[in-house]
Amino acid sequence: MSPTVFREGTFRFFFFSREEPRIHIHVSHTDGEAKYWLEPEIELAMNQGLSQKQLTEAASLIEKHYEEIRNAWYAHFGN
Repeated sequence: MSPTVFREGTFRFFFFSREEPRIHIHVSHTDGEAKYWLEPEIELAMNQGLSQKQLTEAASLIEKHYEEIRNAWYAHFGN
């Protein structure tokens, strides 16, 4: 199961259920995928095919939606 948290532009932001306990978000785009850690700070964990421009845009969207992502994480996985 991979619930979508939000979509914006050409990006989809989602979780993989029960992947690992550290809070993070996956980003899907037609060009590839990335994974970002959210704590202790927003940090790229993995990239497959996204350009630096796309990674910067994705990180900016994560910052913009940070509280929404955290709330969705805890609603889905619990505390």
